[in-house]
Amino acid sequence: MIYFKQIQDWIADYPLLWSIGKFLILASIILVIIKFLRSQLKKSIPNTVIRYKSQKGVEIIGYVLLVIIAITYFTGTIKDFTLIIGLFTAGMAFTLQELILSIAGSLYIFLVKVYEPGDRIEINEIKGDVIDVDSVYTTMMEIGEWVSSDNYTGRIVKLSNAFVFKGPVYNYSKDFPFIWDEFNLPIRYGSDIDLAKSIVIDIASKTLSEFTTNSKSQWKAVVNKYYVEDAQVEPTLAITLTDNWIQFNLRYIVDFKKRRITKHILNDSIRAEIEKTNGKVILASTTLELIKIPELKIGINKQT
Repeated sequence: MIYFKQIQDWIADYPLLWSIGKFLILASIILVIIKFLRSQLKKSIPNTVIRYKSQKGVEIIGYVLLVIIAITYFTGTIKDFTLIIGLFTAGMAFTLQELILSIAGSLYIFLVKVYEPGDRIEINEIKGDVIDVDSVYTTMMEIGEWVSSDNYTGRIVKLSNAFVFKGPVYNYSKDFPFIWDEFNLPIRYGSDIDLAKSIVIDIASKTLSEFTTNSKSQWKAVVNKYYVEDAQVEPTLAITLTDNWIQFNLRYIVDFKKRRITKHILNDSIRAEIEKTNGKVILASTTLELIKIPELKIGINKQT
């Protein structure tokens, strides 16, 4: 009883500290509940996308509830909510401009759907796949840099959401998850050009048929949604005459995540078919070829 009386006296002497302590206990309980719900959703939802969005929803709801409880707890009423938010915003706008811009950027990303987890984007000269978007940062798995094509570097990049207001955002997968790609083939002069064209077009049509079919309907939706002219999604071949060889330029559409492997398949298949032509079609190169050695005539003057 004596200890209980001492605790009551201490509470009476320090009511503010007691209020803060009760709030911290309440906040801790809410945070524990958020963590528990997130872990339960992770175990019970097999679908990765639905699981991620559910966990994010629980986290956002929990934090909003925590802010509302904090305001009502220390003010005693919700009527001062607008005034408190106004004063808070004015102070934070001066001292934490970048943070506020990041939070505004996260709202912009969410409402306008600039990008979402799973999209491949380029922002602030950084390319990668979006793996998380929170209230301050966008987290990306980086691609490119010191590795060729669209391979992962292994580095995870955290980028402020404020960058959506500071420059362009390139989205490889929004609305239309396909991109156009191309490569050149140098064909030696004197080759059977018609045969070479048929080889390239046949292989491209067979290899890319799935991408071509799937992209047609989605490209029509893009044309209907945006002010953009219709484009050809079938593989196209253009020929250019150069000083050294006949250049074949193959342009085609491909899934944005399968660009590298598709280019490999096309190049390897075309190479194999060209080798079967027994010299009718020959790939050119920049190496020098000596066609004929000029005859040398040496004259000797005999002096008597």
